[in-house]
Amino acid sequence: MPLLLHLDGPPEDIDPKDSYLITRSIMAEPDYIEDDNPELIRPQKLINPVKTSRNHQDLHRELLMNQKRGLAPQNKPELQKVMEKRKRDQVIKQKEEEAQKKKSDLEIELLKRQQKLEQLELEKQKLQEEQENAPEFVKVKGNLRRTGQEVAQAQES
Repeated sequence: MPLLLHLDGPPEDIDPKDSYLITRSIMAEPDYIEDDNPELIRPQKLINPVKTSRNHQDLHRELLMNQKRGLAPQNKPELQKVMEKRKRDQVIKQKEEEAQKKKSDLEIELLKRQQKLEQLELEKQKLQEEQENAPEFVKVKGNLRRTGQEVAQAQES
């Protein structure tokens, strides 16, 4: 297939996928590719001193390992950090609520007993408050009854 270059636009007989052919035909080919002359010095890729340094390699290895573990450095905006924290807190709270809903039979029985004990304590406190707030003559009458009962029991014994 002949390669024809037009100055006014792309060639008509070349696919757009083969656009690298255009640039390849414009560039000059080096002589050392065709000749096997041992006197010529062949170009070699230059060594990057940063990449070959031990510190750089260690840092790169550490960053890769942290990325695999999910410990990549956080360069997120503050708003995104706050939103993620809220979402995490919400998920934790939701899990706690689900755990409370899925209580075992033992936990349910213990909660019932605890509620009964709390009700009994409240009733005792109410009775005590009523006795403290009762008029003086009711208290004296109650004391007389108790002492009368104690005397009657002592006489029977």
